[in-house]
Amino acid sequence: MRRSRVTLCPKDIQAKKAIAKDMLERYTGSSLKLYQRQIILTNFDYYLQRFKMMGGGKLYAGSVMQVCHSPDWDVSMIDFSIGSPTAALIMELLTVVEPKAVLFLGMCGGLHHSLKVGDFILPMAAIRDEGTSKHFMPTRVPALPTFKIQKFISQILVEKGLDYRTGVVHTTDYRFWEFDQKFKEKIYEERALAIDMECATLFVTGFACRVPIGALLLVSDLPHKRKGIKTKQSASAVFKKFTDLHLEMGVKAMSEIADKGEHIRHYKW
Repeated sequence: MRRSRVTLCPKDIQAKKAIAKDMLERYTGSSLKLYQRQIILTNFDYYLQRFKMMGGGKLYAGSVMQVCHSPDWDVSMIDFSIGSPTAALIMELLTVVEPKAVLFLGMCGGLHHSLKVGDFILPMAAIRDEGTSKHFMPTRVPALPTFKIQKFISQILVEKGLDYRTGVVHTTDYRFWEFDQKFKEKIYEERALAIDMECATLFVTGFACRVPIGALLLVSDLPHKRKGIKTKQSASAVFKKFTDLHLEMGVKAMSEIADKGEHIRHYKW
């Protein structure tokens, strides 16, 4: 059954908010007072370590997640782990810090034959092939990022002279789909550009929780191609070659949103 804010009485809303505050501090090990208004999400410890090296700030580790705050950049970065359930969880928890903008710097598998490792993808929508987002919005509701965040990222990539692709990303919670021929035929019919495990959940949960969310994905592997599935060795090479550029684009986008003071959301339900 879908969750609804309307069914919660004011007392329940306050109780949920108190639990969420406690949970965010417990899960990340950081006081809420340290959180910046712009948040970057990642799945990888390597990204968080590089963020700390590049932007300063102290690294905090909680029972489930890690976070690093950079007051100089007006940005906090959270490693929330992997998968749709934790993606939904972090979005709900972030409501208590009321971020101005959230950006997911994720990795994805490139599905189109023209893609190569290291390409950037700016998703315009995501296919909801996971079991989490249905708890927040009916399945007929499309999973869309916040347009103005995607616009900021697009402008920064263009200014940097970097090429990128736009399109639909297929979000699944089926990890070893690469060995399922029927599944591969299905995603081919969809004409999805890439595949990941979080985007649809982040977009739908962000919409439901009124948290502006965008995403910039990096193609980390090409699972349709021979020997294209990510391995420990190939993943390490991708991290070393592309992480800093990926981070630079994300931080610049979030910092510019902070500097310009531009309103991201246009309405409230």
